[in-house]
Amino acid sequence: MHKIKFGSEDLILDTGKIAKQANGSVTIQYGGSVVLVTVCMSKEAPEGKDYFPLMVEYQEKTYAAGRIPGGFFKREGRPSENEILTSRLIDRPIRPLFPEGLFNEVQIIALVLSSDGENDPDVIAVNGASAALSISDIPFNGPLACCRVGRIEGSFAINPTYAQMDKSDLDLVVVANKKGVVMLESKAKEVSEEVFMDAVKFGFDSLQDIIKFQEELAGELGKPKVKVKYRLVDPVLENRVKELALKKLKDVYKLSKKEEREEGVVLLAKELEEVLTSEGYLPADIKAALGEVEKKQIRKTILEDNIREDGRGFKEIRQIACEVATLPRTHGSAIFTRGQTQSLVVTTLGSGDDEQMIEALEGEKNKSFMLHYNFPPFSVGEVSPMRGAGRREIGHGALAERALLAVMPTKEQFPYTVRAVSEILESNGSSSMATVCAASLSLMDAGVPVKDMVGGVALGLIKEGNKSVILTDIAGVEDHFGDMDFKAAGTTAGITAVQMDLKIDGIDLNLLKDCFAQSREARLFILDKMKAVLDKPRQELSIYAPRIEKIMINTEKIGGVIGPGGKTIKKIIAQTGASIDIQDDGTVLVASNDSAKSAEAIRMIRAITDDVEVGRIYTVKVKRITNFGAFCEIAPGKDGLVHVSELSNTFVKNVEEVVKIGDEIKVKVTGIDEMGRINLSKKKAESNNQEA
Repeated sequence: MHKIKFGSEDLILDTGKIAKQANGSVTIQYGGSVVLVTVCMSKEAPEGKDYFPLMVEYQEKTYAAGRIPGGFFKREGRPSENEILTSRLIDRPIRPLFPEGLFNEVQIIALVLSSDGENDPDVIAVNGASAALSISDIPFNGPLACCRVGRIEGSFAINPTYAQMDKSDLDLVVVANKKGVVMLESKAKEVSEEVFMDAVKFGFDSLQDIIKFQEELAGELGKPKVKVKYRLVDPVLENRVKELALKKLKDVYKLSKKEEREEGVVLLAKELEEVLTSEGYLPADIKAALGEVEKKQIRKTILEDNIREDGRGFKEIRQIACEVATLPRTHGSAIFTRGQTQSLVVTTLGSGDDEQMIEALEGEKNKSFMLHYNFPPFSVGEVSPMRGAGRREIGHGALAERALLAVMPTKEQFPYTVRAVSEILESNGSSSMATVCAASLSLMDAGVPVKDMVGGVALGLIKEGNKSVILTDIAGVEDHFGDMDFKAAGTTAGITAVQMDLKIDGIDLNLLKDCFAQSREARLFILDKMKAVLDKPRQELSIYAPRIEKIMINTEKIGGVIGPGGKTIKKIIAQTGASIDIQDDGTVLVASNDSAKSAEAIRMIRAITDDVEVGRIYTVKVKRITNFGAFCEIAPGKDGLVHVSELSNTFVKNVEEVVKIGDEIKVKVTGIDEMGRINLSKKKAESNNQEA
């Protein structure tokens, strides 16, 4: 067992006791949270794959928190959104640290075995993955280390607890190695670029001891790295492809549209195959060599000739077009187009019944704002099956959702459940940031009183040796052949979300500082374009959106509104069609598309909760008839008697001549006796013009 102080707790690593058949395994503990991380690699690389097949699976076992899973089967099922996001959190910084040309299948499995409900296991799992790879025989250019940085009352904290994070205006995950920062993932409450950089440096400095700790562990317990067959591009073939194709490749990249360039590269690959297969080369190797020539040419053009593939300057943003209220029957909608990337976001407003209930290790919680991202194949001109949301869709949606959380109103300010859905209609780089922009406009179009408008932009990086170029608003090919995907979103006041992924093994803090400065300049430009279309939330909701009325009732009367087994509230809902949400503090939210139905539901609730007032006129329903009068229901559980003498100004021989069971009549409360019996008068209500 090995341990080191890490923030407020010890980070404890143990290996060699369990899961010994894996290439590498560790149990890693922080506080009362324990994660088992195993790594395995296939003996040989599978044929036909042109990418590194890394698989990362993170699972939270409910027994870790001392609970039994819900549902019919009572066992863990499909991965939750949080499990998918944490799997991505492990994958993204680990992936670029494997040697180039490694095509053996590698699988990382992280199982949460114990959860203390205070410390998030996600950061622990990333450190565990690095440690397991470092001591294994799998080739890996690590280690790296990961921490969470919060800012509580102006002071930075390493790995804050869940309770501490509730008070933090920054939630930043920093992953670093000795060379620099490898990955960033964050949400923030409009934090300035300067504060953000200070937080990154604070996290980076705090991780250096954890990196050294893993190096010492690997030196003591690590296995010799296994020799594998790396699948690298044959330099002879690469030169042959360059000789045959470079001039044509340059001509292809003069084409203005992405789809034309892609088609040109495909045709060029076919021409090369016709020539080079006769020389003994395989089609897959020819394709890989062409990709390498294409990559080097694009990078050379940017670094040496200062020219981007579409002719833009390094800081230049593609043409932007914004449109709101694009759909006639939705509650809010907007289209944001940047170059060949286009997002349609539709906003829907609902009641408290529409909140998402999330069952997490730290306990159940409700979510009243959701942003979902869809990436249909037609957005890139492809044909493929449309199934459920994949990891990429969930990751992009979560990033855009985090970017907007900082400006969303509280439930007290806006008692609606809000769902925004992004449909990517076209994609050529940075569709998640286009989603942020379109979602911000769509929310405002729906009348959601957001604090401010949020814009987002993606930056790229081309780095060779000591020379580097930061590219604003990267297109797809710059993302594909570049070294970085840096996404930053925020308002004019500050940052609300950042996500940075690398394909190289780290960048220094000075280069990262330049990225923040360049992203702010771009974000302010984009926000100006958005504000020219809609600069503040609409004052009125769509006529198709539900209206939510809020009333307060005495908490002692909540039981009366609900009734035995929910009988009373079910009756109100059935009669009015309104949705009713009763909270523990006496807040009652009544939602309906019909204001008259909401008003009727509120009247019925008030009738139950308000004390009966002598002299007030009520609309009541006749429930029972006797020889001496009619018993009427003022509210569920509250009946009063209209004596036969109070039914009419004229003599009444038979009560049923005036009222029948089920009739609704107006009555005046004339008195309440010592036993609580309520006396009513129909004739006095009719002679009085006052209404309740």
